[in-house]
Amino acid sequence: MPAISSRGRGRRTINEINMVPFIDVMLVLLIIFMVTAPMITPSVVDLPSVGKAAKQPDQVIQIVVQMDDSLEMVSDSKTQKINLESLANSVRVAQTGQVNSAVVISADRNVKYEMVVKVMDTLQRSGIQRVGLSVQLAP
Repeated sequence: MPAISSRGRGRRTINEINMVPFIDVMLVLLIIFMVTAPMITPSVVDLPSVGKAAKQPDQVIQIVVQMDDSLEMVSDSKTQKINLESLANSVRVAQTGQVNSAVVISADRNVKYEMVVKVMDTLQRSGIQRVGLSVQLAP
């Protein structure tokens, strides 16, 4: 409520902001944060570490995701075009006879990440083991 001044002839209001309630609220919030800050424990994130494989894979099957969302499978220096529906069967056929084989997914940085996730999901749902992503380090 504005204060009223009675100087002179008439009554007029003084248009000033009362800072006392604002300061009270800020002090209460400061006390609350000071009390609760020590109770908050910083969460610890356990990131996976890069390990050394005991044995290198006997065969590496590379799935290359092209810019137009087409797929190529490179196995034993043979390249063949495949589609997403036949991906799991093609990888299984290429893995026959190889106990220790790995599948590596390679894609350009301009490829939609959605397509890379679809390829990973298809391989995971079909039970393909040892699926990884190809990473190229920037110079």
